[in-house]
Amino acid sequence: MESTFDGILITVFGTTIELQQSILNWLILCVIFTIFFIVAGKKFEKADVRKAPDGILLLTEMITGLCTNIIGDNLKEKTRRYLPFMGTLIMMMAVSNLLGLIGLQPPTSNLSFNVTLALLMFFLIQYNGIKKGGLGARLKELTEPMWLLTPLNVIGELALPISLSMRLFGNILAGSIIMLLVYTMLKALLPFGILIYIATPFLHAYFDIFSGMIQTYIFFTLASFFLSEQVVSETE
Repeated sequence: MESTFDGILITVFGTTIELQQSILNWLILCVIFTIFFIVAGKKFEKADVRKAPDGILLLTEMITGLCTNIIGDNLKEKTRRYLPFMGTLIMMMAVSNLLGLIGLQPPTSNLSFNVTLALLMFFLIQYNGIKKGGLGARLKELTEPMWLLTPLNVIGELALPISLSMRLFGNILAGSIIMLLVYTMLKALLPFGILIYIATPFLHAYFDIFSGMIQTYIFFTLASFFLSEQVVSETE
């Protein structure tokens, strides 16, 4: 049977590790963003505060403002504390969702990748919940307002990572599959289907740009909302 694996194989101590294209693309993005942050950090160190920012400084401030708007309404005064972590993931997810524009597989079309991100948010929320009042207080929250609702509360907590990962996976993968089917159809209809290529930029605008940005916004809006329940006090 012909293999459809599209990544690379790495053998370590006799164990073969499969790295799919989507994971490789994410690792490449990690390297690119690391370089970007290092360069931007050095630029900020040398920047003159009396001058208006331009170039990479202006771009960084715009991105920071955008990320702050996404999580700020939920995290309020705690926004600055979680902005470096969540802001980095927001930028990387947004860019990864756009990789379909250049013919690469978006990392978010890989379910295991999305589950990893969702679990990361889930454990961050649970950690802060336990840190806030201790393990006993966190467990007590699951029994409120009455102990009979404990199973439903537990299911509600576990539903978060499932919801985050499946929503992101379904939308991004669906867009990739639809565009693949469109190009396959156009190839089969050549030369008569050449005129239909005029519509492909509009399809990419929806499935890669609009849908990708919306899914990034939804993912981190929901994650920051549930995180805010553990880190933001009612008086804030």
